[in-house]
Amino acid sequence: MQQKIDQVVDVLQQAVRDFPQVCFASSLGAEDMVLTDLIDKHRLGIEMFSLDTGRLPQETYSLMQAVSERYSTPLKVYFPDNAAVENYVAQNGVNGFYGSIASRKACCFVRKVEPLRRALNGKCAWVTGLRRAQAVTRGNLEVSSFDADFGLQKFNPLLDWSHKDVWAYIRNNDVPYNKLHDEFYPSLGCAPCTRSVTPGEDIRAGRWWWEDPESRECGLHTSKGTQVAHGFGVSASSGVLKQRVPIFLEKS
Repeated sequence: MQQKIDQVVDVLQQAVRDFPQVCFASSLGAEDMVLTDLIDKHRLGIEMFSLDTGRLPQETYSLMQAVSERYSTPLKVYFPDNAAVENYVAQNGVNGFYGSIASRKACCFVRKVEPLRRALNGKCAWVTGLRRAQAVTRGNLEVSSFDADFGLQKFNPLLDWSHKDVWAYIRNNDVPYNKLHDEFYPSLGCAPCTRSVTPGEDIRAGRWWWEDPESRECGLHTSKGTQVAHGFGVSASSGVLKQRVPIFLEKS
C-alpha cells in the first residue's frame, strides 16, 4: 500500500514541478478525499476547489465544512451562473433533466461544466480522482495526458487504485468522508440524479440511473473507453455490487 501512496505523491509532485499553476478538482467523493489528505499532508501547493451545483445532498455540504475545519489547504467553491440556471429552469422546468439525455447534459453544463471552466481558467494542469474501474466511460484514461476539452494537462494519480485501496487509506488515516457512502452510494453527485445501489447493480448505476451506462458522464471527463467497470466493491467479471454492505466496511 505504501508503494501506491508514494507513486501518487510522485505524480502530484511531478505536476507541480512541470506546471506553474496546478489545481485539484474535488467532488468530495472517497477518491477525492484521499487526494485532499495527501495534497494537504505533503504541502504540495496545489489549489483545491469544488463545484456547488445548487442541488447537492446535505451530506456533501457537511463534508465541505469538515474539510475546511480539518485541512489547512483552502477548498475554494465555485457556483453556477445564476442567470444561466434561471434560463435553464424557465425552458426545461426545475427537474427537466429527467426528460432526455440532451436536457440532462444541458443541466450538467450549466451547473458543472461552465463553473469548471471558470475554475480552470489560467491554470496549466488539473488533478482528478478518477479511476479506471469506476465506469465503462473511463477505461482509456491515462495517469497524465493533455485534456483538449479544457486546454491543459490532466493528472489522474489514483487511476489504477482499487476500491479497497481507497478505503484502506481512508481507514488507516482517519480521513473524513461523505456519510452517504455508508448508505450504499458508491458514486456521488447531485441529489436528484443520484441514488443508492443494490446487489447486482454496477457501481455507477445510481448516477443518472434512467440512462444507458454509455451516456452517464456529465461533460467534466470524457473518454472513449469500452472496458467493463470492476473493482470498488464490484465483481471483476460482472461489474456489479456483490453484497449490500456499507462501502467503507469492505475488507482490504
